[in-house]
Amino acid sequence: MSQSHQQASLPGCPSCEEPLEPGDLFCGACGYDLSAVPAPPADRPTVAITVPGQGAAAPVGAGAVEWPSASATDSSDLPAPTHRPADLPGVDSAGKPLPAAEGAAVRYDEPDSPEGAAQPARADAAGDFELAAPDPRTAEHAAAGGEASGAKVCVACRSGHVDTDGYCENCGHAQPRERDHMEQELGSVAAVSDRGLRHHRNEDAFAVSSTALPDGSPAVVAIVCDGVSSASRPDEASAAAASAANESLLESLPRGTHAQQAMHEAILAASEAVNALAQDPGQALEHDQHRHQNAPACTLVGAIMAGGLLVVGWVGDSRVYWVPEDRSHPPARLTEDDSWAAQMVATGLMNEAEAYADERAHAITGWLGADAYELEPHTASFKPDRPGLVVVCTDGLWNYAEAAAEMAAAVPADAYERPLHGAQVLVGHALDGGGHDNVTVALLPFAVAARGAGSA
Repeated sequence: MSQSHQQASLPGCPSCEEPLEPGDLFCGACGYDLSAVPAPPADRPTVAITVPGQGAAAPVGAGAVEWPSASATDSSDLPAPTHRPADLPGVDSAGKPLPAAEGAAVRYDEPDSPEGAAQPARADAAGDFELAAPDPRTAEHAAAGGEASGAKVCVACRSGHVDTDGYCENCGHAQPRERDHMEQELGSVAAVSDRGLRHHRNEDAFAVSSTALPDGSPAVVAIVCDGVSSASRPDEASAAAASAANESLLESLPRGTHAQQAMHEAILAASEAVNALAQDPGQALEHDQHRHQNAPACTLVGAIMAGGLLVVGWVGDSRVYWVPEDRSHPPARLTEDDSWAAQMVATGLMNEAEAYADERAHAITGWLGADAYELEPHTASFKPDRPGLVVVCTDGLWNYAEAAAEMAAAVPADAYERPLHGAQVLVGHALDGGGHDNVTVALLPFAVAARGAGSA
């Protein structure tokens, strides 16, 4: 079509809509240059995008748009079904599919995308990306798919996969470490350990086990260790100590070694395991210039129930409490802390209230580690004359129930029959109190077979 024919075919001015005469080069009203009007596209049929009403006939023509059904909901708390822009097909005047507008969110629904996987969507032209929120309708399937493939699924959004650094690739949530919360129940003994509310990792460790004495009677063991936070790699130290002490007891008790002697040897074995860490850099950072001068260290406390005896052993300030099943009888603390406060009380320089109110109260004077002073394992043997509960714990718990009566009040009434539940309640007690430290507790119900036995 020639330009003159184009100009003559215009019904009105493109600028002010003033009627035009054939051959006009400029609009007589506004002066618009009619020669600058672009040529119209080739004639093609157009189709109006309309939504047919209920029972109404669809628009006539092969290009009519068929609206897909809206995505169904499977929960009453989800919004009502809606159509999204990407649900509708569209073409331009040349019959080609409409491209996504610049800066618009892009959906990833292609068949080659992982089913249910959430993908980042472009948020603006500046380069920022907005992480897509998980679709509650597909999160369950994504979690199942991730477990089936062996990939970890985020505990927060339940749709993203966890990278090697321990963060969700979808929402960025840091995943809990394996030791952040641990629980174990073995017969009548149970233990729970929790990171607490202030620490970035759990530096406590425990081990519970059972074996048989030479006469066939059972022996139950609980070991609890607390890493010294001011030392390097305290989490490794506590884990090594708990494991070594437990293995030593499982090896010596079946041989017939007296339980108190076996506990003494177990503490020495734990000390050697922690000392060995100072010779091995392990996971310590190369730029840590103080890792040799500040050796890994931890405290240890343990209890053995064997042959009608209750044997306890410790180094540091973790404790053992005795709570009778009959609460009309008084509870007791069975250990003495290796701490500054305990030394002040023992020497008569301060009373207990004054000593534990001092800011130096929890400075320990005994621990396991290569830089410890002379190691002095403490052991004691008791023969309870009535059933009760043995509470083995770190200071993360007893800081919130220091006196024996306070600890007994925190122990639930059914803890003797349900030790795991009792340990969970005690950890919750510490968290409710502030959770300033890692919290670990093991509960051992002590049964008395014959009445009338005296106390040792």
